[in-house]
Order: sequence, then structure tokens, then C-alpha cells
Amino acid sequence: MPNYVRTYVPGATYFFTVVTAARQPALVRPDVRDALRRAFKATSARWPFSMEACVLLPDHLHCLWRMPEADADFSRRWSTIKRLTTQSIGTSIWQPRFWEHVIRNERDYERHFDYVHWNPVKHGYSRSAAEWPYSTFRRFVARGVYPPDWATSVDDLGIE
Repeated sequence: MPNYVRTYVPGATYFFTVVTAARQPALVRPDVRDALRRAFKATSARWPFSMEACVLLPDHLHCLWRMPEADADFSRRWSTIKRLTTQSIGTSIWQPRFWEHVIRNERDYERHFDYVHWNPVKHGYSRSAAEWPYSTFRRFVARGVYPPDWATSVDDLGIE
């Protein structure tokens, strides 16, 4: 097994990918969504972080979090979120680990922010970001960050 070393930077913004065990399509079930929402809320009340963007797909989720200035302990937060979700639904649905990436600059932030919201289109779950109900995309349409018809194809992202 590889010896993975995480990068902890107090006050940084991170991109996370968290996957269900055996890629089971559990995250869009209403009971799991509700449990996850409560777990995020309870965890952020105890150990604050700012959820910048999030998308739930059937077997994985992506999030952008901004950590508090003097804190980088995202591992404690994910452990708590997974534990609380498991306790609420009565069974574990999570892979043991998660993947993180520290955001390096504004361009890196923009690319990951767009990636979060485009992911349902990428995986074929919807024809546009606006069609996917388990995302923060509509919040950013309401704020004028995205037009409602954004991300109907890879061409919308400028990815080569």
C-alpha cells in the first residue's frame, strides 16, 4: 500500500473527491442525502469550514472547501461527516479514504469550481448542469455567476 502524505495548509481552499464503497449508487437516495446534509451541518458547527461548491453523484461527490485561517484539519471533518452519515443510515457507504487537492491560485479555483458543476454532464447524468438537482449550481445561477444554460457540452468549458 502506498504511503500517501496529505498536504495541510491552514486557511487554504481544497477540492475533494469522496467515493462510496464499491461505487454503490447511494448518494442520491433521499435518506443518504438528508443524512449527509445533517452531517455537513453538524460538522461545520463544531469545526467550521466554508462549503464553496458541491455536487453529489450516485457514487461520489466533489466539494470545494475553504478552511479557517488557522486550521487545516480537513481529515477530522471528513471522518466526522462519514461517521455521522453512517450512524444516521445504519450502514457504511464510504470508501475508507478520500482525495484532496489544495487550490493553488485563482485559475485553479475557477477550473475546479467549474469541474464540480460540470461533473453530472461529464458522467452523462444530465444534459446540462442546470438539470442536475444535487448540486450548488442553481445557487450560483441565482447569484449571476453562471448563466442558466451553462455547461451543456465540453465546449462550454474551454477544455482542449
